[in-house]
Amino acid sequence: MNKQLRVGIFGANGRMGRSLISMIAEADQLQLAGAYVRPGNNFIGMDAGEMAGVGALNCGVTDQLDPEAVDIVIDFTLPEGMVKHLAWCRQYKIPMVVGTTGVNVETLAALEQAGEDIPLLFSANMSKGVNLLFKLVDIAAKAIGQQSDIEVIEAHHRFKKDSPSGTAVKIGEVIAKALDRDLNKHAIYGREGITEERDRETIGFATVRAGDITGDHTVMFGDIGERLELTHRAHSRDTFARGALDAALWLVQQPKGFYKMEDIFEL
Repeated sequence: MNKQLRVGIFGANGRMGRSLISMIAEADQLQLAGAYVRPGNNFIGMDAGEMAGVGALNCGVTDQLDPEAVDIVIDFTLPEGMVKHLAWCRQYKIPMVVGTTGVNVETLAALEQAGEDIPLLFSANMSKGVNLLFKLVDIAAKAIGQQSDIEVIEAHHRFKKDSPSGTAVKIGEVIAKALDRDLNKHAIYGREGITEERDRETIGFATVRAGDITGDHTVMFGDIGERLELTHRAHSRDTFARGALDAALWLVQQPKGFYKMEDIFEL
């Protein structure tokens, strides 16, 4: 790519938005061309680089969307806001990278349909390591899942609003598909008090919310006499920001369609 890719960020004032701005500031191939926030936000009018603590980038924080200013947008906002941004991207044919979590079935269908109009990449987790974890979980589930008790344990910071995490749900979906089970019927999202003996076909989820944990995910395959644990720990949001920016550089070279992070890594 000869010229810099002009990137717009929805939710620029959020934790992920600031991480993205910081990394764009250091990237030769990228230019911050849009830093979007909700109307009435206190950061409107401020330089986005100064908001992110990396110095002026000559890009003001705004609630005004300009389709001529950007080549691609990245969205880590909440589902309700993301759906509005999705409609705008479809209208103006702007490629979109979506890292929003807590997406329901209807919203996922809308994302998939958007691929009819624009190149769109959606992933509950932009980390290369996590996407490799999905593949390893699939292999383990097919090899030993039928005779194992399977538990998914995830931990995040105190500010995270959805539970279980989108990544944990994706792990559950990978397991259920590998074992030909219906996750809606076999998922257990909490245990309390006296319960019956564990049903071998259930897939358990446990959630921790504490402090500033960036993101931990462990998948346990437990049998009598042994257990296998697969774990990924994210130490910095830069991991997700770097993955999202790699996705943006890849996506602008693709035809319209619905893509996943594993498409980039050929997993």
